[in-house]
Amino acid sequence: MSPVKVILLACGSFNPPTNMHLRMFEIARDHLHRLGNHVVIGGLISPVHDGYGKKELEAATHRIAMIRLALQSSDWIKLSDWECKQESWSRTKQVLQYHQNHVNALLNTSINNHFDKINEDNLNWVPDNVRNCGDNVQIKLLCGADLLESFGTPGLWSDDDIEAIVGQHGLVVITRSNTNPNEFIYNSDVLTKYMSNITIVTEWIQNEVSSTKIRRALRRGESIKYLIPEKVVDYIHKHNLYGSKTTHL
Repeated sequence: MSPVKVILLACGSFNPPTNMHLRMFEIARDHLHRLGNHVVIGGLISPVHDGYGKKELEAATHRIAMIRLALQSSDWIKLSDWECKQESWSRTKQVLQYHQNHVNALLNTSINNHFDKINEDNLNWVPDNVRNCGDNVQIKLLCGADLLESFGTPGLWSDDDIEAIVGQHGLVVITRSNTNPNEFIYNSDVLTKYMSNITIVTEWIQNEVSSTKIRRALRRGESIKYLIPEKVVDYIHKHNLYGSKTTHL
């Protein structure tokens, strides 16, 4: 059986994007390729809509600009700004379905040589080699262990959404060496039902960088050099984001 072709999609605030956000993609791709049953053909970062209402969330225009700068060093991860262009916040299930539907449509038109039926103006996020795949490509949600565990928070996720995300798409979960996501999966009937669609990836080279810690350092006038991409650091100080008090470069 030939390996499944996969596009990894990460949702979140990216407020701001950090080196760890980008490392997640690299860690996941290496692991899936080692397993031998998947081929990662692309990665997508999908920043959340301003309507999400998270505390300290910078405007989408700034977050999109920072992600574009961060991705200049990657030759396989792209930005999808579809979420930010919607009228309001979109559920993760909707984000996955949108991207999967458009990849499927593009594959079908490629097979039948009807490229004129696809409006490619809004598909800049599609990996360059999708047209050469010749068969189905699966969008999988790339996330940290904290998102997996949030499935157990009462009222946060509906069972229907969890079933759609895990059952129809699948998860690639980046976790730490001292955590036990398999126990969490075992304790959830829904996750156990679809556990074959969940890939657990242990991050052995631990990195504690988070957007929250970056924002705290900026408020305190501390250097964030080497924690996030250099061009993003410059952008933050240029636009005085997150209460930055200095011009550390």
